Amino acid sequence: MDKRSLLLGLHELPGIGWKSILQLLELLEEPSRLLNRDGAELARFGIAKQRAEQITGKLSVSFIEERIAKYEKAGIRFVTIFDREYPQLLRETAQPPWVLYAIGNLSLLEAVSVAVVGTRTPTVYGKRVAETLSEDLSAAGLCIISGLARGIDSAAHRGAMKAEGSTIAVLGCGIDVVYPPENAGLYREIAERGLIVAEQPAGMAAKPGLFPLRNRIIAGISRGTLVVEAAERSGSLITADQALECSRDVFAVPGPITSPKSMGALSLIKQGAKTVTGASDIIEEYGLLLTKGKNIPASPPLLDKRLSALTEEERHVYGLLSPSPTSFDHILEHTQTNFGHLHAILLSLQMRKMIEQLPGPAYVIT
Repeated sequence: MDKRSLLLGLHELPGIGWKSILQLLELLEEPSRLLNRDGAELARFGIAKQRAEQITGKLSVSFIEERIAKYEKAGIRFVTIFDREYPQLLRETAQPPWVLYAIGNLSLLEAVSVAVVGTRTPTVYGKRVAETLSEDLSAAGLCIISGLARGIDSAAHRGAMKAEGSTIAVLGCGIDVVYPPENAGLYREIAERGLIVAEQPAGMAAKPGLFPLRNRIIAGISRGTLVVEAAERSGSLITADQALECSRDVFAVPGPITSPKSMGALSLIKQGAKTVTGASDIIEEYGLLLTKGKNIPASPPLLDKRLSALTEEERHVYGLLSPSPTSFDHILEHTQTNFGHLHAILLSLQMRKMIEQLPGPAYVIT
């Protein structure tokens, strides 16, 4: 049996993790010696008793062939670290996955890619920025990588597909598990037009401990990671940290200093992350690496040039707002105007598509 199939079998055994596989591969020049062995035989190879018991009677040719047949029937491919299709950037990381399961276009694993990550509960501003930047980056030929989670991840994938570009979704569960469930349609669309990737075997449910493992893959196959919106303890900051550990670029979108969801990105900028106010800030880093895609003009700052067209009163009211909802009463309290005139100002800003009214009433910048 070839080494890649055997590696798949080891990877599928319960209780055999990344470090265990590394130790087994280091102990045995020919891993096929593990097949159909009892505990005593495995112990003679220097394998610890507990690990030998986990393998005994489970790792067999029939077990591995059954797994391979199951994946072939489901249209799922697997790529091992021994395969030429395995992404080189990921191979260079400290703990590359032994096996990747995939549905879709495998060639995207070697595309020039940027990860776009952020909070699962973005503001209207954050969601819009993630989708717009991803659309522009994708139109320029970059592949957008994210985690198919709620919020920024979903917006990033949708932006890439809106540009008819490429996107990769890296899952924190089995390749055949859709999480969150409401992203079933997005999952199908990416599987058809892009690539779905997972480290976990089929059927594995999403668990909190699997998401940091997923994040290292997102960072590992990307040349850079862009954080759009993130609170101080957001999981997306783990992805940024892992990008730094891989000596990859980290980018961040500045948000309002009054928004808790901006604190993570602002902290990254303080630590040296490159500030992004438009897609051109990223494209200029990788422009020479792109083999296709249209040239797009330098993007205007995302914190809108339309401010210059506002009256002084409109600018003052706009300055009171943020991506977080602000009540009408709060705005009225901080302006020297009457009820009716304030309504007229807010309506003018809505017509310019600079703000959005929420129930309450309350207002947010868009």
